[in-house]
Amino acid sequence: MPQCEMCGKEVPSLTAVRIEGAEIDVCDDCADFGTEVRTESTSQSTKYSTDSGAAGSSSTSGTPSTGSSSTESRGHDMFDEMDEIVQDYDQRIRSARESAGLSQEELANQLNEKSSLIRKLEHGDSLPSDSVQTKLERKLGISLSESAEMDDSDWDGGSSSGSYTLGDVVRRK
Repeated sequence: MPQCEMCGKEVPSLTAVRIEGAEIDVCDDCADFGTEVRTESTSQSTKYSTDSGAAGSSSTSGTPSTGSSSTESRGHDMFDEMDEIVQDYDQRIRSARESAGLSQEELANQLNEKSSLIRKLEHGDSLPSDSVQTKLERKLGISLSESAEMDDSDWDGGSSSGSYTLGDVVRRK
């Protein structure tokens, strides 16, 4: 019996979906996390796709897609609409606090949070929760979010044939 590549559950049939650019076979429960990939019944099937082409679009010429066309776009999933915290959030918090003339303790009291949390945030030891992030943004007048939406044209790297590996796509923090 096939196994879901996301949760590991054994199910009688799997659905091919694209989740954050990766095409995997998942159970019906996990299929909600991505967009279903439609494949032609006569096409050759591969377990893993390195093609960076769009979900739902198929190449009729039989040549692999390079993903460089600006008209192509991958399917959207629930993670596309999420915002990511900026890389320099610790520096932004510290500089905004200092420019407001507040100590860590004063800022913590005004936000109804512990001063140790402010210290950890400014040192980059901890990420702010959504509620703390909102409080900081309002109080200090800063933005700690950046849009996580990224289309295939933003990716650089890959081989000359236009195919990508996981190393070309993943950003290390």
